[in-house]
Amino acid sequence: MNFKKIVTSLALLSLTMTGCGITGQSKTNKPSLKVTEQEFSKNKSYAKKDFDYKVDPETFQLSLTTNGKTEIVAQPQQPRKIADYQETASEISWSYPDEHVEITLKKEKDHLAVKILNQAKKDNTFSWPKIDAENYTLPIAEGKSIPNNQPEWLKYFLGNNEIDLLEAFSMSFFSINQSNFATTFVLDNTFNSQMIATTEPHLSFETSHTFVGFDPNKTLNYRIYLTDNDPVAIAKTYQKDRVALDKFKTLEQKAQENPEINKMNGALQIYFWNNRLLTSDDVKWQALAAEIDEPIFKWIGELLAKYGEDGDEEYQSILPAIKAGEAYKYEQNVFLNSLNYVLLYPEFYNSEIFTKPDEVASKLIEKGVDKLTEQERYTLNQHLMAGTLGTDVTKPLEQWGQKASTNVLTDMKKSGINKAWIGLPNWANGLMNPKMVAEANDKGYLVGPYDSYQSIQEDASIDWNTASFPNPTLYEDATITNKKGDKIPGFLGKVRKLNSTLIFPDVKERVTGILANNIPFNSWFLDTDAAGEIYNDYDPTHKTTQADDVDARLKRMNYLNSLGMVVGAETGNDFASEGMVYAHGLETPVIMWSDPDMRQNKESEYYVGDYAAVDGGIPSKYNKVVPIKDEYKPIYTDPLYSVPLYKLVYNRSVITSHHWEWDSYKIKGLTGQRRLQEYLYNTPPMVHLDQATWQDRKEDIVQNAKTWTPFQEKALQHEMTNFSYLSEDRLVQRTDFGADLSVVANFSKTDFQLGKETIPPGTALIIEGNKTTLIDTRTVEK
Repeated sequence: MNFKKIVTSLALLSLTMTGCGITGQSKTNKPSLKVTEQEFSKNKSYAKKDFDYKVDPETFQLSLTTNGKTEIVAQPQQPRKIADYQETASEISWSYPDEHVEITLKKEKDHLAVKILNQAKKDNTFSWPKIDAENYTLPIAEGKSIPNNQPEWLKYFLGNNEIDLLEAFSMSFFSINQSNFATTFVLDNTFNSQMIATTEPHLSFETSHTFVGFDPNKTLNYRIYLTDNDPVAIAKTYQKDRVALDKFKTLEQKAQENPEINKMNGALQIYFWNNRLLTSDDVKWQALAAEIDEPIFKWIGELLAKYGEDGDEEYQSILPAIKAGEAYKYEQNVFLNSLNYVLLYPEFYNSEIFTKPDEVASKLIEKGVDKLTEQERYTLNQHLMAGTLGTDVTKPLEQWGQKASTNVLTDMKKSGINKAWIGLPNWANGLMNPKMVAEANDKGYLVGPYDSYQSIQEDASIDWNTASFPNPTLYEDATITNKKGDKIPGFLGKVRKLNSTLIFPDVKERVTGILANNIPFNSWFLDTDAAGEIYNDYDPTHKTTQADDVDARLKRMNYLNSLGMVVGAETGNDFASEGMVYAHGLETPVIMWSDPDMRQNKESEYYVGDYAAVDGGIPSKYNKVVPIKDEYKPIYTDPLYSVPLYKLVYNRSVITSHHWEWDSYKIKGLTGQRRLQEYLYNTPPMVHLDQATWQDRKEDIVQNAKTWTPFQEKALQHEMTNFSYLSEDRLVQRTDFGADLSVVANFSKTDFQLGKETIPPGTALIIEGNKTTLIDTRTVEK
């Protein structure tokens, strides 16, 4: 690859587009449809049409030639027995009788079509192509450019040599960069496809596909494109292919069906933690000491003992300290966690304890406690508790938790956060505090719950309500069986994986129940649904394929969209691109599940944190700032190996951000670098907030939002039309969004001169027409 030539020419081009001085962003009108169509139509020019091919049927070696230059794009495999060889002016075909497949190659206008037809009735795995190149352009997360000899990548693939393409790749292609051109292998989808990595003498891969015996689709199609060695050419060629397959839908088209989607344009991605309705500020601790022997507190202990996952031992242990007026931080946390926990219980109402319910509670009791919706149950429990404790012990019920929730949202809006997506860790957080949800909605924000239909536990519980369903038959009758006949375990091995094709009525039942009292959620986040954890189910009573699984996930996305929800999903792999509006996990995926220093060793500086927060705020897993090991940086964060492949395809289709475990502040020492890349890639910042963290990071969040929101509103109106390196070391990078909006990010350690503008290290320059804005991250870590 001649990077030097590309870098030099692009740097010269960029000088002609530089503005004159650093000013605020100017307002631009929405581009005409004609402009965006012009950006889109350019895609037709990237794939080379003048090429020839040569194939050896025995070894399936494939060579391509263009402009007199030839490359072996599929390396020879072990010779196979062939039969039925035929050659016409337009096609070559043959069969591999021992492998039970038929092969057809046909030269089309701008690509070589390779069709592999399976004739076996049972599961049948066929390997091809075997690729060996000096560099690979792969849609791992947002996109990676991987040299075949890079030490950290070799180490990574040595330990992760079996790659499930459906899970590992965000799009259905892979590209090899050779001396003369790039070759891109595009598939219809990556169902049942794998890669095996080899690291000696350097990095190479072999792809295989398993034809599932009961899958009616017996054909694997490759479309092989030749382009320049340029990630833009590769990505835009893939985009054109998706459009041709009618698998491309813009945000504008989605917003025509659901106008709420427009609220996502320019929105910060905020996970908001409000796990307590009753907070420390709401309790009058000295007054409580005199009341701690009242029957309600004994009843709370009985409920915890009978239904609590951890019992009542810790709760009982702190009651004497509270009675003695010695309720310090630990005692307060245990007490508050216990009271907020029992507010969730269907069994909370006890007529012998709650003898004088107020008017609201009385009406709900008359309705029948077992007939209440989930939100009504929480309302009943709140009124029962508040009425019994009285205003001598707590603030009035309408004030419970509002300082830590509604007041924070009000302050966000007042401070200048005009657009935000507010994600709640559970729908119960919203149902318990509907005033907060209404406040978010009234402020023009999107607000919605995290939800999951990936797993089911055998016994339903409020501790893990996303894995709990009223339907008692699902655990045995709607869970996935693998080829060996075993049930597939779910998260942490505690549950089973659900078959999405069998639970749509249960999805509707859950969602309908959550929305029964018209809580104003306007967004919904679906865990795992676009993360590639897709399955074939071999249960003889309900055999289903990966394609069936994806269709069922899209069906529930479309159902939620029909309810006016702005739908998001984990990761954002593009088999779900038409159904989702936003995705979390593509820009920074989960980093190294398998490293014990990060996951088990709590004494390690790399330990990412715990799932629980004793103070009811943000769990340390999401709020603790930690470094990552140097060996992981090339894999996950180093801009030298990152390329915006997904954005070059889907900038106007899906808004992508980080995985919630790795928000914009999570990685020690890399907050500034990641912010530069957020602007470069049009990636919304993500942050976990509670009352304390909002106060701590408020100044930085607000200052950044002033630039971010108008920037993204403009960037989403265009394709990402270009990505280029402006320096020899490839650490000064540029992206273009149409003709009048660009970002130049300097990841290097030296100043970069762009025309009359000096771009210091750790800064990015937004160029909008003849105006520029400098994003300075040099002090963001301090």
